[in-house]
Amino acid sequence: MPLQHFFIVYLISILIVLLPSFGLAQLFKKAGVASWKAYIPYYNTWVMQDLAKRPKHWVFWQLIPIVGWFITPGIFIEFVQLFGRFTFLQSICAALFAPIYFPIIATSSKLKFIGVDAAKKYKKSDFREWVDAAIFAIVAATLLRLFVFEAYTIPTGSMEKSLLVNDFLFVNKFSYGPRIPNTPLSVPFVHNYLPRSKSKSYSELIKLPYTRWWASPVERGDATVFNFPAGDTVINQDGFQSAQPYYDIQRAAEHGDPDAITILNNPLDFPLAVHPPDKTDNYIKRCVGLPGEWLSIRDNQVYINGSKQDLPDNSQMHYIVTVNSQFLDPEIMKEEYDLDADKGDYMIGDSPNQYKMLLTSAAKDKMQKTGLIKEISVDYSYQFGGGPTFPHDEYHQWSRDNFGPLWIPKKGATITLTKENYAIYRRAIQSYEHNNFFQRDGKFILNGSEIKEYTFKMDYYWMMGDNRQDSQDSRYWGFVPEDRIVGKASIIWFSWENGPRWKRLFRFVK
Repeated sequence: MPLQHFFIVYLISILIVLLPSFGLAQLFKKAGVASWKAYIPYYNTWVMQDLAKRPKHWVFWQLIPIVGWFITPGIFIEFVQLFGRFTFLQSICAALFAPIYFPIIATSSKLKFIGVDAAKKYKKSDFREWVDAAIFAIVAATLLRLFVFEAYTIPTGSMEKSLLVNDFLFVNKFSYGPRIPNTPLSVPFVHNYLPRSKSKSYSELIKLPYTRWWASPVERGDATVFNFPAGDTVINQDGFQSAQPYYDIQRAAEHGDPDAITILNNPLDFPLAVHPPDKTDNYIKRCVGLPGEWLSIRDNQVYINGSKQDLPDNSQMHYIVTVNSQFLDPEIMKEEYDLDADKGDYMIGDSPNQYKMLLTSAAKDKMQKTGLIKEISVDYSYQFGGGPTFPHDEYHQWSRDNFGPLWIPKKGATITLTKENYAIYRRAIQSYEHNNFFQRDGKFILNGSEIKEYTFKMDYYWMMGDNRQDSQDSRYWGFVPEDRIVGKASIIWFSWENGPRWKRLFRFVK
């Protein structure tokens, strides 16, 4: 954790215990304690624990980053009970509004210090006990979800056969360091919309800058969950969102597509929603390119700095296969090669004994060893799962299967700007790093000044799905900045397809 992050964390912690000091000093006086003790951070909570005869070790728990922010309100709640303040509303005021609440109650002539023995005589109702327990559980679960792990469900087939649709995962947020929410005012346990609603689940009344503690870089080959970079602006309507990105529709409209033009000209039926970085839709892909590397794709094979990269173990490709058999038994194909005819994993081709198959490298190797395959070639004619590729300009006519080379931005690295690379790095400089950046009359303008070079402020990554020809990934929308990284897919805790997939339960994600 950088030194400035430590400073911010403990500054917040100190303010939480220090801001109520004015009212606390008056309450200390009523309790027979010297009022000056209220103005010393953490010593004041030590005194509160002493008066309440509660364990002193809770004071040290206040020093734990973030966790301490939730310990202090608990100390405040138990302290005001020594003055006969037991109701749920009074507890909420003590926990959330202590700087205002303490001075208000301290000025009341009726307020008396009743002490521990009298406070113990108060008995909560069963309903109150249930409410308190529920609030504690919600707070604890929210903290775990924010900073430790989060449940995630695979929505599409872009990672098959590594990860299947309706695999339920735990995402480890400590793998790359816990990220502080940009929008801390949010409804617990939901992401960007309220359930069964198009209303946002968060408020942007408070916005925090990107901060990650104990940061660790993404490693090549990691199955990584991240906030969809091109999902900052979406069409807030069923069937759109990240499935049909707004920027794709915008580009189509610029090229004269009548449907796209109709959508953009009808904001009542197709309203826009703008999300902060931590509230764009979650995606999962595999990291194939790291900051500072040169990446290219030739015949659907990834090359990094000129070196060919091995395909992930369960990655899939579409092949045209001629087999040495006139009949393929569906049960054998499913059991031996994990090919399901009902899902379209294989179908009859254009020639005798020819099939179009979606194969993993393991299935392909096994077919070759058993002698089932007579001829095999990659099916480059497969047209689904793609479209115009990044960076969507006149200088780079790249495709899904043949792409690059391009350089992946690295924090602190400087590039020379040219008309050829402007489209590649424009969005990173402009949107992700929050600059007013554009090109005019052959010149590059950054925040009002002409520049010829740019130094990046963040690391960036290149993400691709294991199902290489059926994955909307970096080939279509570009780099993933470090502030969008959520965590590493850790374990499959449940899986479902017409019933539980028992063999996939509690598998670690590779």
